[in-house]
Amino acid sequence: MSSPIIIALDLDLHSALSLAKQLSPKDCQLKLGHQLFTSEGPNSVKRFQELGFKIFLDLKYHDIPNTIFSAVSSALDLGIWMLNIHASGGSEMIKAAVSAREKSKKNNTILLGVTVLTSLDNSSLERIGFKENTEETVKNLALLSKEGGLDGVVCSVGEIKGLRRVLGDNFILVTPGIRSAKGNMHDQKRVSSPKEAIMEGADYIVMGREIIRQDSPQKKLEEILEEISN
Repeated sequence: MSSPIIIALDLDLHSALSLAKQLSPKDCQLKLGHQLFTSEGPNSVKRFQELGFKIFLDLKYHDIPNTIFSAVSSALDLGIWMLNIHASGGSEMIKAAVSAREKSKKNNTILLGVTVLTSLDNSSLERIGFKENTEETVKNLALLSKEGGLDGVVCSVGEIKGLRRVLGDNFILVTPGIRSAKGNMHDQKRVSSPKEAIMEGADYIVMGREIIRQDSPQKKLEEILEEISN
């Protein structure tokens, strides 16, 4: 069983590699997002894989189906452990991503649908033009993701129980916006602690600042794992 913790490397390559060398691959996975991938390209993925880490490529693809098929195919060629697309791209876009995996030689990559970003709340969705509140929008997009063949979704902790009721236990739920009870919310609006997230039923939790800004990130990681296990 993999560690439930995914650490977000929202850093430059030098700092991210320095951090990764202080962490144990058995205790976490790493998430590479727009900053690292845009500045360093696909080779940045290999640098962390060479250190023994499984990589969640967090690029949140959102485009026409043909473009998504090509993008996902390219990402799969990198040996990515986990990859995400915006579920709001619609059923045809979702099916294109799943089709790319089916036709790839590396077809064991976990495909996730992004529901509603944890930086958004009901007021934010209303201004964008969504008619439903956050909870209903997340549920609708999660159902669309499962029907389209994705393995799971990204959601906030507060939405887990409702999603489990309609989607069952064999659907992966990844929760960002994780902070300790005393952690700063920063730009997130829907947050929870690591223990709360796991107790609610999250399969994986994404953490960033609270670990990467520590003098001893591995020690902090072990403390969080112990908290979860207790």
